[in-house]
Amino acid sequence: MKKIFYWSPHLSNVATIKNVINSAKSLKIFNKKDYEVSIIDTIGEWKDKKSNLNKFNVNVLSLSNFDLGNFLPITGFFRSRIFSLIILLTKFVPLKKILKKEKPDFFLMHLITIIPLIVMFFSSNKTKFILRISGLPKLNFIRKVLWKATSKKIYLVTCPSNQTRNDLLKLKIFPKEKLKILYDPILEVNQISKNLKDSLPQKFKDKKYFLNIGRLTKQKNQILLIKAFSRILKKYSNLDLIIIGEGEERTKLKRFVQSNNLQDKVYFLGQVKNVYPFIKNSLGVISTSLWEDPGAVMIESSFCKKPVISSNCPNGPEEFLSYGKGGYLFSNNNINDLEESIITFLKDEKKIIMSKILLSKKKSKNYSMFDHYQKLNNFLQQN
Repeated sequence: MKKIFYWSPHLSNVATIKNVINSAKSLKIFNKKDYEVSIIDTIGEWKDKKSNLNKFNVNVLSLSNFDLGNFLPITGFFRSRIFSLIILLTKFVPLKKILKKEKPDFFLMHLITIIPLIVMFFSSNKTKFILRISGLPKLNFIRKVLWKATSKKIYLVTCPSNQTRNDLLKLKIFPKEKLKILYDPILEVNQISKNLKDSLPQKFKDKKYFLNIGRLTKQKNQILLIKAFSRILKKYSNLDLIIIGEGEERTKLKRFVQSNNLQDKVYFLGQVKNVYPFIKNSLGVISTSLWEDPGAVMIESSFCKKPVISSNCPNGPEEFLSYGKGGYLFSNNNINDLEESIITFLKDEKKIIMSKILLSKKKSKNYSMFDHYQKLNNFLQQN
């Protein structure tokens, strides 16, 4: 039985966390005999997920008996930097010890990968390290030096899109044969089918609305969406906009809505346990992100047969939406182009919209847990 370790330190509930959970679960659901799967807990960030993971025989291995997460600043850039520094200064030795003791066959790295990369560089263990690129990589000086120094020892580098793989190829840091496409395990098909059966809250049942789901951050760029939607209302006054998610931009966004008298047309719902009834009953889902790779909400919406309007931001929406054949693309951060795309969608014939829906629905299946398992299993079984 092969030992598989996952590394993914985090503070906020970013999409990578769900992908790590689904990846680990897929190995145990579809292949119980071949793999012993564990996720490394650095400062207690995986503690609240332990009981659920244990149900699927996924272990949580702690590097510390002390939960530091509760003592960090609450939100923001400063908090994330402190967290990274804590990981850097305190987890090198514990990680090195646990790898020496447990001798995993594979070590899959997500988020704050500097520590395992340094451990790998100085390690003589037979563990094969797989670097998972979870989003558009920002190649600062430290990362570039570290990647170059460790490129020969890394077993594989997996990319969530062809565009990201092509970008990495151009950098000429990793050998071409080590760069592999591995789509994120976004779709837990059986659970989605159950969630779609739930009812939409009565308040929204008779509304014609567009939907945006995501953290309220600069990256997700909801301010552009609200500004464009305020223009759309001048021509289509019967429409509404629902925004699901929380984040540091909430106050700024709500202030803009109030100052433009949009309170009765734009709804902030915060965190919603089950978003699928909102997807199912929407006119379509709009993503205004400045960058994505490729965007979980877009894939989930496509699987639910809902049209998607998305920015052509790096590094995945264009590829997933087949450069416009599977959805509606607008120029990144361009309010005029966004407005035009929404109006085009509202005017398009049903057969045109349906052809886009069917294409994106077909492509979304590449992001199921089973498809992810098949590709990852192939990597893990190679000699």
